[in-house]
Amino acid sequence: MWGLLVTGASFAAFRGLHWALQLLPTPGSAAQDRWKWRNICVSLVHSLLTGVGALLGLSLYPQMAADPIHGHPFWALVLVAVSVGYFLADGADMLCNQTLGQAWELLCHHLVVVSCLSTAILSSHYVGLSMVSLLLELNSACLHLRKLLLLSHQAPSLAFSMASWATLATLALFRLVPLGWISLWLIRQQHQVPPALVILGGTGLVTVGAMSIILGVRILVSDVLRSRHRPPIPGHKETRDTRRCCDGELVTRDGSILSLKD
Repeated sequence: MWGLLVTGASFAAFRGLHWALQLLPTPGSAAQDRWKWRNICVSLVHSLLTGVGALLGLSLYPQMAADPIHGHPFWALVLVAVSVGYFLADGADMLCNQTLGQAWELLCHHLVVVSCLSTAILSSHYVGLSMVSLLLELNSACLHLRKLLLLSHQAPSLAFSMASWATLATLALFRLVPLGWISLWLIRQQHQVPPALVILGGTGLVTVGAMSIILGVRILVSDVLRSRHRPPIPGHKETRDTRRCCDGELVTRDGSILSLKD
């Protein structure tokens, strides 16, 4: 009951934040895509809140990792519910501002994540497992910061370079490592988990894992390898129709970046 109430309150809060950001000025460099700027800012708030919360929670209450099914304090369930509320609010925001063809990838991702995390809210079990999965948001925070720098035309720059390296480092430490840990736990403890949840969890791990690896390779190639071997072209001017960000993400006529967002 409490989990559902917190989820609803979180949904309303993040939708309210989306609305409140419309009242604030958008940086001139990102004026061509105000909605994308606001959407990523809200995502950054969620990632910092839940990612840091999960890291502190697991550090202060390691029993959640020792017993991911039953061992958790009440506030951990609240944090998971806050995250579910965000993903629902973000999905609603995309449906209001993008076509289904533009948003289907992220909507599928959000559907898988919400399905997995909702299991913890509805059953009050597997909260520790959900807290480990929220560590991925530490990498998402770096991804969102990197995208904001791209929208602000701050690439290449020292800030963008630092954001790129931070993204790659946290991708390995706070995305691939937790996904690997959850996968091993699910394989070893599958006799304790209902088959339906094993299938659901496996689907979520495969989906998020594949997206993470693809995204990591793209960032490594574009931000590190390609930038070292591609000197700037004097006098070259990008057009709105053909411009590509330095990470190889296609930018459409309205300036929106087509990329994967956790």
